[in-house]
Amino acid sequence: MMGFQQQVTGSSRDVHNYGDVSRETEERLRIYVDLVLKWQPAQNLIAPSTIPDIWERHVIDSLATKWTLPEARVWVDIGSGAGFPGLVTAILQAEDPDAHVHFIESNQRKVAFLRTVLRETGAKGTVHSGRIESVAKSWSHGPVDAVSARALANLDLLLELSAPFWGEGAACVFHKGQDFQREVNEASQRWVFDLVERKSLIDATSRLLLLTNISSRQI
Repeated sequence: MMGFQQQVTGSSRDVHNYGDVSRETEERLRIYVDLVLKWQPAQNLIAPSTIPDIWERHVIDSLATKWTLPEARVWVDIGSGAGFPGLVTAILQAEDPDAHVHFIESNQRKVAFLRTVLRETGAKGTVHSGRIESVAKSWSHGPVDAVSARALANLDLLLELSAPFWGEGAACVFHKGQDFQREVNEASQRWVFDLVERKSLIDATSRLLLLTNISSRQI
């Protein structure tokens, strides 16, 4: 653990360069990062090359999910992995009694990690263990405001996986890299949606895509 800690160049204070966060939120984010570093040697939660920049590459990048749709309180984070952006969203809204993040993850070791972070930070969320398709198809946990995903799949597949949620009116917030326009064009062949593009907090070539009023294109 100490080896990873010594490699990290940023700190929890860096988040204040991008937006206003409370002292409690900053502390929860620090606990989260410490747990990532503690679990990383055994679980390989994030790409080793990104460890030195974990605050910028993962935490700060994930802040934009909640900030893109601040009115959303109940989220589903699909393919959650190490919890970026879902755990960051849960931490940002930890003081909101009506807020909740549902995590869908099939890897049991990552399921255990997500539950540990929720417990240690006091953020509100539920981890659903299983494949996205199965959990979404049998969803019985109430209405959802928004769906999030980061580094999971192309936009076309993301819309397919999240269909049970946007079919009930949920918005989608997806992180996309520099090829985002190509993905939007390809997805538009199968789906109709309203789209708002927001620049990434850390990379001018990347985007957060906010999709609403989604439907399947009639052919």
